[in-house]
Amino acid sequence: MMKFPVDIGQKYQKIAKEIGCNPKDIEEHFTRGSGHGGQNINKSTNCVELHHKPTGINVRYQHHRGLQQNRKEAWKLLIVKVEERIKGKESELASKRHKIEKQKQRRSRRAKEKMLKEKRKRSEIKEFRRAIDPE
Repeated sequence: MMKFPVDIGQKYQKIAKEIGCNPKDIEEHFTRGSGHGGQNINKSTNCVELHHKPTGINVRYQHHRGLQQNRKEAWKLLIVKVEERIKGKESELASKRHKIEKQKQRRSRRAKEKMLKEKRKRSEIKEFRRAIDPE
C-alpha cells in the first residue's frame, strides 16, 4: 500500500491504488481560510490546498475548524476527483450522479398509467373494507 500523509481509510487507499494515484505526485499547501469564522479564521492556518500534478486537479478544503480534519477530507476529495477524471462513467461519483438523474426522470406515460391503475385497484379494495352506515 502507498503511504499517505494522513489516514484516509481502506476504501480510499484501495481507490488510489486502482487508479495509480501516488502521494509523491501531490503538492500540499496550508493557508489561512476565508469566509465566516471571525478571529479564528483570520489567525489560524486551517485551509488545505492539494494539487495533483499529472492531471492538474486542484482541491481546496476548509469546512472544519481543525487543520487535520480538513487535511484528511481534502485527500479523500482529491482521490475521488482523480478517480472521476480517470475512470469517467465507471467512477463511484459518476454512478451516484447517474442514479440521482434516473430518480429525477419523469415516468413514461405507460409506466404512469400502470402505476395509477394499481392505485385505483388498491383503492377499490380498501373501499370494500369500510363499515356500513346503519341508517
